[in-house]
Amino acid sequence: MILKTFRWAFVVTAIGLAGGFLLGFREGGGIAGAFESLVLVAILTILEISLSFDNAVVNATILERMSAFWQRMFLTVGILIAVFGMRLIFPLIIVSITAPLNPVTVIELAVAGGTGPGSYAQHLHEAHPAIAAFGGMFLFMIFLGFVLEEQEHSWLAWLEKPLARIGKLDQLNVVIALIVLLIASATLSTTAAHQTAAVVLIAGVLGVVTYLLVNGLGELFETSADEAHEEEHGEAVAKSGNGNLVKAVGKAAFFLFLYLEVLDASFSFDGVIGAFAITSDIFIIAIGLGVGAMYIRSLTVYLVRKGTLNEYVYLEHGAMWAIGALAVILLITIRYEVPEVVTGLIGVAFIAAAFISSLVRNRRLGGDDSSDDAGEPSGDQEAVKV
Repeated sequence: MILKTFRWAFVVTAIGLAGGFLLGFREGGGIAGAFESLVLVAILTILEISLSFDNAVVNATILERMSAFWQRMFLTVGILIAVFGMRLIFPLIIVSITAPLNPVTVIELAVAGGTGPGSYAQHLHEAHPAIAAFGGMFLFMIFLGFVLEEQEHSWLAWLEKPLARIGKLDQLNVVIALIVLLIASATLSTTAAHQTAAVVLIAGVLGVVTYLLVNGLGELFETSADEAHEEEHGEAVAKSGNGNLVKAVGKAAFFLFLYLEVLDASFSFDGVIGAFAITSDIFIIAIGLGVGAMYIRSLTVYLVRKGTLNEYVYLEHGAMWAIGALAVILLITIRYEVPEVVTGLIGVAFIAAAFISSLVRNRRLGGDDSSDDAGEPSGDQEAVKV
C-alpha cells in the first residue's frame, strides 16, 4: 500500500530534484551550482514536511468523507493548486496588492531574486502581517470549531469537556475569534504603514469570513446529500451498507475540496516565508515546497486508506491542538520572529503525544474490551459522517 499510495510522491521527487539540478546548472553555477540547487530542493522538502505533518492528519479527517474520485482530485488537481497556486502565484498576488506594485514588476522582482531592500523577498516579508492574520484566524476558527464541539472521545478531558460544554452557546467560536483578533491587532501591530492595526484587522476578518463561507457551504450541501440519501433509502443516514462512512459527492465534495485547499494555503504561509531564509530563488522554493506538499497529500491518503484515524482516535485531537498552536504562532509573528523549527516541533510534539495516548488506550481496551474512555461510548463504532 505504501508504494501504491506514495508512488506519485516518489515520481514528483525525482522530477523535482532533476529540475533543481538543471536550474542550478543553467544559471551558470556549473556542476557545483547544480548540486547546490539539488540540496536546497531537498532541504525545502524536509522543511515543508516538518511544518505540515499535522496538516496531513487534519486533511485525512476531511478526505475520508470524500469519494474515491475526489480523493484522486486532491492528489492531482489539488497538488497543482498547492504548488503553482499557493506557493508560487498566491505570494505574487499578495505582494502585488500590499506593495503596491503591478503584477509584471512583481514577477520581474521574483525572477531577479535577492533579499535586499526592494526585493521580492523583502516585499513578501512586509506583507507577512496581513498573511499571518488571515492564515492565523482561519486556522484558529478550525481549532475552535473542534474544541467547542462535543466529540465522541476526549483526549485532554480536563480541558476539552468544559470547552465542549461552553461551546453550546451559539456562535461562541466567532465571538472568541474576533476578541483574539482585536487583541492581536492592538498589541502586535507596529507603527509601520504595512503593519497597521487596520491591515491586521481586515486580513483577520477575511480569514474568519472565508472559514464561515467555505465551511458553511460545505455543511449546507452535506445536509442536502444527507436528506437525499434518506429519501432514497427511507432511513436516516447513519451507516452505509458496509459500515463505512457515507462519502460526500457532487457539490458537497467540491466544497470539502475547496476547504482543503484553503486549509493548505493557511499551512503553507509560514513555509513560504521561512523558505526565503534558505534561498531567494522562487523556482527552487516552489519545487522544494511542492515536493514536500506532495508527500503530505500522499500521507493524507495513506492515513485514510489505512484507517489510521479510527485506530488511533486521539490523532485528530493532537492535530487540532497543533493547529491551535500554529494559529497563535502566526498571530505572534505579526510582530515577532518565531523560528520555523519551533513551529514544526510544536506540531510534531502534539501529534506524537496524541499517538502515544492512542497506543495506551488501545492496549487498555485490548486487556478489557468492556471499558473505554471514562464516560464515553465505545470507540469500536465510529460516528458516520456524510
